[in-house]
Amino acid sequence: MAKMTLEELRKLRSSQKSEMSRRDVDGKEIHIIVGMGTCGIAAGAKDALDSFLETIEKNNLNNIVVKQTGCMGLCYAEPTVDVKVPGMPDTIYGHVDAAVAKEIVESHVMKKNLVDNHIVDKPAGDIIK
Repeated sequence: MAKMTLEELRKLRSSQKSEMSRRDVDGKEIHIIVGMGTCGIAAGAKDALDSFLETIEKNNLNNIVVKQTGCMGLCYAEPTVDVKVPGMPDTIYGHVDAAVAKEIVESHVMKKNLVDNHIVDKPAGDIIK
């Protein structure tokens, strides 16, 4: 492995701090939880996770935490993502690739519109206030 310069190490530390702050839950009201079980990873969950982080960073959204979890038990719909936004129903999306992840941030999170064609589960309409 090649040696890194002090400046390269500082750059690496800075980029990693930014990425780790996305996982800090303090003061963040919106939660995006990506299923990263083996079936999710095999189906492309890492690409979806990267797209969430990139889209959130691009739009300078600081009130969102992105977390990973194991299997959600919805293997047929992998990659799966659970999205929790105040004032909206908790929603599980399926078949989430990089493009769908971007759409979830831009539509569900930013505009408060569900991405209907990828919903796997949400509370019934009669129990949503």
